[in-house]
Amino acid sequence: MKPEILAPAGSLEKLKIAIDFGADAVYLGGGKLNLRAFSNNFTNEEIAEGVKYCHDRGRKVYAVVNVFARNYDLNGVEEYIKGLEELGIDAILAGDPAIIVAAKKAAPNLEIHLSTQANTVNWMAAKFWYDQGVKRIVLARELTFNEIKGFKENLPEDCELEAFVHGSMCIAYSGRCLISNYMLGRDANKGICSNACRYKYALVEETRPGEYYPVVEDEDGTYIMNSKDLCMIKHIPELVESGIHSLKIEGRMKSEFYVASAVKAYREAVDSYFENPEGYEFKEEWMHILNRVSHRQYHTGFFFGRNGEQNYDVSSYIRNYDIVGIVKSYDPETKVATILQKNRVFKDDCVEVLRARTPDFNVTLMDMFDVEKNVDTDVANRAQMIFTAKVDKPLKENDMLIKGKKVLSL
Repeated sequence: MKPEILAPAGSLEKLKIAIDFGADAVYLGGGKLNLRAFSNNFTNEEIAEGVKYCHDRGRKVYAVVNVFARNYDLNGVEEYIKGLEELGIDAILAGDPAIIVAAKKAAPNLEIHLSTQANTVNWMAAKFWYDQGVKRIVLARELTFNEIKGFKENLPEDCELEAFVHGSMCIAYSGRCLISNYMLGRDANKGICSNACRYKYALVEETRPGEYYPVVEDEDGTYIMNSKDLCMIKHIPELVESGIHSLKIEGRMKSEFYVASAVKAYREAVDSYFENPEGYEFKEEWMHILNRVSHRQYHTGFFFGRNGEQNYDVSSYIRNYDIVGIVKSYDPETKVATILQKNRVFKDDCVEVLRARTPDFNVTLMDMFDVEKNVDTDVANRAQMIFTAKVDKPLKENDMLIKGKKVLSL
């Protein structure tokens, strides 16, 4: 079984990028009941456009309704879920039994996926949810491959399994954290986590306020609650052979560059495996693609049972590349590209082109022109600025232009 590549869609633009770069399905949040309150959650009009964009290309859209609902959250929940069904959503992701009950009542034909927030860590729990009408179980991140094997051996064949394979991890068990809520009144289980686990901490003795005693792990301080990022790109054979139906990429809050890169790497790796399973070889270029985006140090989570790798090292991101623009159009006669600026870029800069199903290549941005001001320019330095540039190789609409960050030596 060829697993689905499931990508995050934090906005309509990111949804289209994920699909263009090869995702089989995307997951998004609507106006309520999802755990990314600070994401650019979709309006009903955007959901409809996103669904059409996906369905026209034979892809699927899942809507996240995965909060732990309080009584007041249940007001209008049936109408909201029925509305998602009418917009053409292929499935909802939920972890709260109340929302699942409401979904079965309001939209009995709508497919239900069980959120990882339900922290399903054994096959009997998965079978319980399956018997309640859940089609797919999003496994708890804390499971090993050996444990996942037990799921496959004991569940009905049509009970699908989904697992996170790439992206940020959480210190708390299946993301059920109260630190942010306790410290700042921002409830992670309601979608407004402050990521307090990634702060720097020190000790203060109660009778000596203002005297901070450092807790030192290394020269940068201590980050005992800070999780590395998950990355399973080097283990595609194990993922496929485990029987996982859907390989999920975390990151609805992350950039277009991140979405394009993660989908491209996993799409190429999975396709390469299925082209020749016996002769499959990992390609370092896939790791290079993932190393360019902003990330914390990578590890393999709990899949191989090495739980101790979950939490340590600095909390800062590794960020070696920036996205500098997205190509909106290209004139093959004049060799001029119209580009939407994303980060500062200069005339005559050499940039890399990130394109789906195509090896990366370089182009030089020459003869830059500021469209809004109608003047030649040496730099594109305004957010969302539209500019043109002559390039030495053909480009395509939606090509992503990226550039390595300069490392200053002392």
